[in-house]
Amino acid sequence: MDRNIVVEPLRTVHIADQEVELVERKGLGHPDSIADGVSESVSRALSRLYLDEFGKILHHNTDETQVVGGGSDPKFGGGRVTAPIYMLLVGRATTEVNGEKLPYRDVAIEAAKKYVQGVCAHLDVDQHVEFDCRIGQGSVDLRGVFDQKSVLANDTSFGVGFAPFSDTERVVLESEKFLTLKLKKKLPALGEDVKVMGYRRGGQIHLTVAAALVDSEIADPQEYASVCEEIRSKLLDQAAKWTRHEVSIDVNTADDPELGRYYLTVTGCSMEAGDDGSVGRGNRANGLITPCRPMSLEASAGKNPINHVGKIYNLLGNLIANDVVKETGGNIKEVHVRILSQIGKPVDQPQIASLQILPADGVKLAQVKAKAEGVAQGWFDRIDTIPRLLLTDKLSVF
Repeated sequence: MDRNIVVEPLRTVHIADQEVELVERKGLGHPDSIADGVSESVSRALSRLYLDEFGKILHHNTDETQVVGGGSDPKFGGGRVTAPIYMLLVGRATTEVNGEKLPYRDVAIEAAKKYVQGVCAHLDVDQHVEFDCRIGQGSVDLRGVFDQKSVLANDTSFGVGFAPFSDTERVVLESEKFLTLKLKKKLPALGEDVKVMGYRRGGQIHLTVAAALVDSEIADPQEYASVCEEIRSKLLDQAAKWTRHEVSIDVNTADDPELGRYYLTVTGCSMEAGDDGSVGRGNRANGLITPCRPMSLEASAGKNPINHVGKIYNLLGNLIANDVVKETGGNIKEVHVRILSQIGKPVDQPQIASLQILPADGVKLAQVKAKAEGVAQGWFDRIDTIPRLLLTDKLSVF
């Protein structure tokens, strides 16, 4: 099948050879990440409902979750939440089949609650969060496209991907994962709302870490300072495993002890006190925000995994890019993938799929071109495996 795959040279300075590089990751407890996670958990729960009842994933898009911050009064030794966080579940779904109404709202709210409780250890979803489901029936036109025998793209949109990660990207990604998935288990004062901003200048990487700390786990300002130093120290030790570059780290730089200002929270999440969140304002499908690399503004979380190219093509772009690097055995420094759909056309037949390749020193593009094309063709051949990969947690969207 001719899929209009174009392989051409990537005419740029390799990311590792550029003087300055910027990378960001919003952690699991950041309000924008919570919005992404809730949207995706609702989509997956609805997908399982449809599969169980009808043997296929029906039309839905739940990618418009809004998180409205609550109120709190944090204090060393323990404060309180004064106003609940409000989470609005918005989108479209198949709500009725053959005259039978589906329990989609119950399923959506239960999935949202389960996700938030699983991420935020100090947050009581029954006391601290108000959930409101306004998911309604989808567009007739889009449902018509969705019900075709062959899977047709629901939009004219593009997805992007790149590989491999640079040292700076790897350090930023792994730093957040280390803090929220590993260190937190040994340091209960560390909340889930973590953001890591990194930049590299030449051979030096600097990280600015914003980490919400839990007030009930910290007795006084001295212990707070000790926790911040432990975060910095442990993260520096880990960074040596991810890069040979020199790494420096600042933690909670907005603190001002003289004014009594600390990043102290009751629940470990800033959304308890006014910070809001929206789907698509955080990490891209590869888990990072990378202004020095190609990016799409599409929100991947919550979109249906069958025909919503805003989700599928961003995932596919990264899968293709990583496999091209892997399959060419170190003969590529950098690859950028851009895939464009056309509404109403099969999702496995893009308008164009562009692979831009920067070969390794001494390697010609012709030596890797056929392999790269084969990788892209292979993923389009098995594009229908993406829903299963998502539902089995083998793919992340943020």
